[in-house]
Amino acid sequence: MPSTPETILYEEHLSSNRTTALFAALSGIFIMLFFWVKNTSGILPVVFAVFAAIFFFYTLNYRSLRIRLTPEMLKLSFGIFTWTIPVANIASCCLDKLPKSLEYGGAGIHFFLHNQRYRVSLNFLEYPRLVIALKKKQGSVCDVSFSTRQPDKLLRLIQTLALNWE
Repeated sequence: MPSTPETILYEEHLSSNRTTALFAALSGIFIMLFFWVKNTSGILPVVFAVFAAIFFFYTLNYRSLRIRLTPEMLKLSFGIFTWTIPVANIASCCLDKLPKSLEYGGAGIHFFLHNQRYRVSLNFLEYPRLVIALKKKQGSVCDVSFSTRQPDKLLRLIQTLALNWE
């Protein structure tokens, strides 16, 4: 299904004030802990500084998830990280139904094993997710899940595109 490079079938920007606030609060807590113990000997000040830096990075990086679907690919961008799925590599797409222990595993980008398939998940907790099964692994990843405000609309678009590539 050829098109011009600028053909965008779907685009969405997701953000989460809850997630940003959580990461900012954690960053602040670790900064305060660092200043509390900075004059002590040992590794504790370094540990607190590292955690403060990590959560500060999370605060900045995981503010927005950008979803862009073209006739050739689905592109998911979470801050400086981007995952691109060629439409030709989509085997199936459906709503993501996970056990609660995995569903609430955190916001951001996560890698985990589910049903013997390695998965990357780009998500915010308060939005529903779609999961795409890949025809051919990307690295060791077999499935890609991601949050969206409009799962039904995006699901129909992806399924229609994937069918046209078969």
